[in-house]
Amino acid sequence: MITLFYLIIYDLPDNKPANKRRNRLHKLLGGYGKWEQYSVFECFLTAVQFAKLQTQIEQLIKPEEDSVRIYVLDSKSVQRTIVYGSTKPERELVILL
Repeated sequence: MITLFYLIIYDLPDNKPANKRRNRLHKLLGGYGKWEQYSVFECFLTAVQFAKLQTQIEQLIKPEEDSVRIYVLDSKSVQRTIVYGSTKPERELVILL
C-alpha cells in the first residue's frame, strides 16, 4: 500500500465558534498523524485515508473564515527534510478515530 507524506497547516480566527472548530480539527488531525507544532500536523496516509480526511475537513471548516493548507510530499522530500531541535518525520502506526 502506497503512502504519501502530508504536511497539514491550519489557521482559524480567534473567536468562540472558531475555537470549537479548531479543537475539533486538532482532534481530527491527531487521529491521522502527529502534531508537530502549534497548528502543524505531519501525516503518512494512503489515498483512501487522505480522501476520507479531506471530506472530514471540508465538513468541519468554514472556508470563508478558516484556512487549511495541505502539502503533499513524496518520500524523497521527506528524506531531504531539514530539522533543528527535533527528529525528522517518521512513519508511525496511526489509529483512525
